Amino acid sequence: MLKAGVLGAGHLGKIHLRLLQESDQYELVGFFDPFTENAKKVAKEFGYKLFDSVDELIDAVDMVDIVTPTLSHFECAEKAIKKGKHIFIEKPITNTLKEAEDIRALAKEYSVRGQVGHVERFNPAFTAVKEMVGTPMFIETHRLAEFNPRGTDVPVVLDLMIHDIDIILSVVNSPVKNVHASGVSVISETPDIANARIEFENGCVANLTASRISMKNMRKTRFFQRDAYISVDFLEKKSEVVRMKSAPENPDEFAMILQNAEGIKKQIYYDNPTVTPNNAILDELNSFADAINNNTTPIVSLHQGTEALRVAQQIIDCF
Repeated sequence: MLKAGVLGAGHLGKIHLRLLQESDQYELVGFFDPFTENAKKVAKEFGYKLFDSVDELIDAVDMVDIVTPTLSHFECAEKAIKKGKHIFIEKPITNTLKEAEDIRALAKEYSVRGQVGHVERFNPAFTAVKEMVGTPMFIETHRLAEFNPRGTDVPVVLDLMIHDIDIILSVVNSPVKNVHASGVSVISETPDIANARIEFENGCVANLTASRISMKNMRKTRFFQRDAYISVDFLEKKSEVVRMKSAPENPDEFAMILQNAEGIKKQIYYDNPTVTPNNAILDELNSFADAINNNTTPIVSLHQGTEALRVAQQIIDCF
C-alpha cells in the first residue's frame, strides 16, 4: 500500500482524508494544515495524525495529496517532487501557467507521477457515455451554482468552468484555434458569471457558461455530432443518447421518423445508458494509485491539467 499524506484540511481536504483512509490502495499517514486551530480540531475529531510541518509530512509518505488553496499549489508540489514524492493536486493545477509548466518539468526531472483533481472525468454519467462521444462538432455546457463564499478568491472560470474545459479537451482531439469570452463581476472582486466560445482547428465549437450566483444548481453538457446527440447531467448523474439512423423500409408503428427535403428518412433512437453509482473522488484517488503502481500515465495527467489551465487563462484574458 502507498503511504499517503494530505496537505490541507478544509472542506475538500477532510473528504480526501476520509476516502484515503477508506481506500484499500493507500495507508493514510496523516495531514498538515497551517491553520492550527482547525488542524487540531480535525485531528481530535477524526483521529488523524497531525504533522508539525509540510516537510515532516512529505518525508513520511510516498504520495502527497495537495488540497490547499490554489495559491499554494506550486510551493507544496515543488517541495514534494524534489523529495521524490508522487503528487495528487487539486484543480486548477496551479495559480499560473508558468508554475504549471515548472511542475511538469520537475516531475519529469525527478521521475514522479502527478495527477490533477478534475473529478468530473470520473463522474459516472460521463464515463457511461464517453466512448460514444466520437467527433463532436458543437458542445454546450452550463455549470451554475448557488453563491458560496468558498472559491471566490479566483474567477468563476477557475472555480467552476475549468471542469468543463477539461472535459471538452478530453474528447475533442484538435488544437484550440480561437477563444472569445466575456465575464461579469457581481458580488466578488473577480468575475462571477462567464461565457466562453472555444473554436477548434477541426471546426468544433464549444459554448460554455458558468455562474456562481445562480438561483439553482446545474451541471449539464451536451455533445452534438453527426450521428448522435449526447446529453450528460453531471449533477443528477444521468445520461441520454439520441441517435439517427437510416429508417428501415417497414418501421415499427411507434417509430419516430424524420424526412428531409430530399426525401431521405431517418429514424430516431433513444438510449439511457446504465449509470453505475460511484464515489468519483475515491475513484480518482485509486486510479492515481494504479498509475503509480503500474508506472502508467494518470487519467488526468499534469499535462492535461496544464492545458485546461492554459485555455482557462485565455478565457480570463478576454475579460
